[in-house]
Amino acid sequence: MRSESVGVVVVAGDVYDRAIPPVEAVTLLSDALARLTEHATVVVTSGNHDSATRLGFGSALMRERVRLRTRVAELAEPVVLADDEGDVLVYGVPYLDPDFARASLADDGEPPLARSHEAVTAAAMRRIRADVGRRPGGSRSVVAAHAFVVGGLPSESERDIRVGGVDHVPAGVFDGVDYVALGHLHGPQRVGGADGTVLRYSGSPLAYSFSEQHHAKSMVLVDLAGTGAVRTELVAAPVPRRLADVTGTLDDLLGSSGEAHLEDWVRVTVTDTHRPQDLVRRVRHRFPHALVVQHRAADGGPRPSRATEVTGAHDPVDVAADFVHHVTGVAPADDELAVLRRAYEQVADVERSA
Repeated sequence: MRSESVGVVVVAGDVYDRAIPPVEAVTLLSDALARLTEHATVVVTSGNHDSATRLGFGSALMRERVRLRTRVAELAEPVVLADDEGDVLVYGVPYLDPDFARASLADDGEPPLARSHEAVTAAAMRRIRADVGRRPGGSRSVVAAHAFVVGGLPSESERDIRVGGVDHVPAGVFDGVDYVALGHLHGPQRVGGADGTVLRYSGSPLAYSFSEQHHAKSMVLVDLAGTGAVRTELVAAPVPRRLADVTGTLDDLLGSSGEAHLEDWVRVTVTDTHRPQDLVRRVRHRFPHALVVQHRAADGGPRPSRATEVTGAHDPVDVAADFVHHVTGVAPADDELAVLRRAYEQVADVERSA
């Protein structure tokens, strides 16, 4: 930050991993913000993992170097910064749950918007483009938004945000601004944009599942020229410990084949024909940072029955439907699926509003 003279740090949601974060996470955020604000203004929006109300507490008091943007009503009120080439407008769009935002983002006197991520995000962007149009000519515009944009590549780590079975927002919804800093997907990537708009996910700074072990974790350094040209550069994020899959017989893993991974976070798969005695203790003694220990017999040996692995990338309704099929022997009918989806979305609403 010091070497690049960064003027603003943008965090596009999922500051925490849950609505009620542990004390250690709150302390860590406080320390990080204090250190960042020694060098730059910090703009933070809330993601689908966060409680917008809890994260936004005290936002009215943080007017100088920390700007919390967690309220839907304020999404078209930018943080205005300036450099030698004019104003930079940073709009913070919190995660827009359609069930909560479709009424507040509807025009006065109009019915609620359609129940979709596309509808509420498009309404938010209309407000932002209208505000950009009222600003002095030459102002550059940045939008920080938490959404699943069409074309993005997910991992197993992102929490499901489907409403009505749909979780995507078309990239074209964000047209009309210079740069869109996206949050939600954990892999760094650029997604499609038109009309000169650049959209990019910086991704998570750390890996949160083994599906991310091959990600090159990074942050995005963005340079906005006075002409509106956007230049981006990926800056590698420090990785304290690698993720790795380690597979083999227990004797091999306790021997030389496991040597290269003793300091890694590992998922260990033991392939002996029969499950070795005291497996977990022996593996963890060898690999002190083992996160997963499993036995899976090599081809030709007996395989224990095991449940299908479920990750955050699975639609919870599909998981429930598979369970119904497993228990009853019959797949749920369409009306039963509708009941399952309503039940899931009601529970998700309660969790998000906690």
